[in-house]
Amino acid sequence: MSTAPHYEIDPQAFWSDPYPDLAEMRKETPIAFVPQLGATLFTRRDDIFTCEKNVEVFSSDQPDGLMNVLMGQNMMRKDGEAHMAERKLYYPAVSVRAVRGVWKEQFEQHARTILDALEALGRAELVEHYAMPLSAQSLKSMTGLVNMRFEDMDAWSQGMIDGISNYGGDPETEKRCHEATAGIDAAIDDMLPVVCNKPDQSLLSVMLEAGMPMESIRANIKLTISGGQNEPRDAIAGCIWAMLTHPDQMALLRDGSITWQQVFEEYCRWISPIGMSPRRVAKAYEFGGVRFEPEERIFFMFSSANRDERLFDDADRFDATRDTQKSIPFGAGPHFCAGAAASRAMVADVALPAIFDRLEQMRLEDNEPVRVGGWAFRGPLNLPVVWSS
Repeated sequence: MSTAPHYEIDPQAFWSDPYPDLAEMRKETPIAFVPQLGATLFTRRDDIFTCEKNVEVFSSDQPDGLMNVLMGQNMMRKDGEAHMAERKLYYPAVSVRAVRGVWKEQFEQHARTILDALEALGRAELVEHYAMPLSAQSLKSMTGLVNMRFEDMDAWSQGMIDGISNYGGDPETEKRCHEATAGIDAAIDDMLPVVCNKPDQSLLSVMLEAGMPMESIRANIKLTISGGQNEPRDAIAGCIWAMLTHPDQMALLRDGSITWQQVFEEYCRWISPIGMSPRRVAKAYEFGGVRFEPEERIFFMFSSANRDERLFDDADRFDATRDTQKSIPFGAGPHFCAGAAASRAMVADVALPAIFDRLEQMRLEDNEPVRVGGWAFRGPLNLPVVWSS
């Protein structure tokens, strides 16, 4: 165990709102062992930015980690040449060029279809009826698993997310994760002859054509679904919620002072949809006055880094005019999120302008509060709105 000071949390309170504890840790114990999580947390942005790049010590290769055990070893859980070799085969399907040339148009088609069905209703719960289906339909297109229902895409993503953050070892949570991975494997099996017969730009087809081993293809498809569904879903809903509760920011957007891209970047700083990334200590090391021992579990807390007072003034405030260049919602170093361009396009270029243009005078329901939860992954749990139909 490291020599880091201990910091106790109430797990339920931390899930509901981790920011008070993270602020206290940044101030008093910036590197702290949290017994309830069984991990040492890094909470300051510059420490995380530095150490995440030091893969010889803070390794993503976690043979006994929950992601490897439950989903198979994907490129996110590999370092060095092994990571870069898989990333090189994966990236052409999600590159900026692919997003602009192939995926953005499909994102727009999915958004139009969903909004066509919503517009006349006058009210809806937007996590379930907009953010979730738009993210899921877009991800079906990108992965090549168009044989799935979008409801299954979301449910299986959540099942895997719950599984890989199941540090308490709840057997029902693990069971749901296994059911999710089995469903994805079956969907892959169904689509293999289709993309082999007619290759396309999807991840499944691109990785097959590049000769990636089938075991790695399966693991990387599951990785994509686990993060690629919830992060855009939560960012879409979260950005809508943020703008509806900050009329000053909406006014700035309407008069052209800020862009949807700035809204997205600031939201991902303010409420990090992906709040942390785990690492394994590969060898004895000392940093920040703390001695680390091999095989310790480390959590790099992106959510804390993005509210670090040393870099962001009034960091708890949502302000899309601020400079967000120092925020790290997609990580840093060799494991920077490969799907960042797709996420930015789906949310900022498509989902947000589409819904605010179509649903006139959209506002929150008066009688149902918006609930936000999570610390490893965080976002609105509901988003009830009304508009002029």
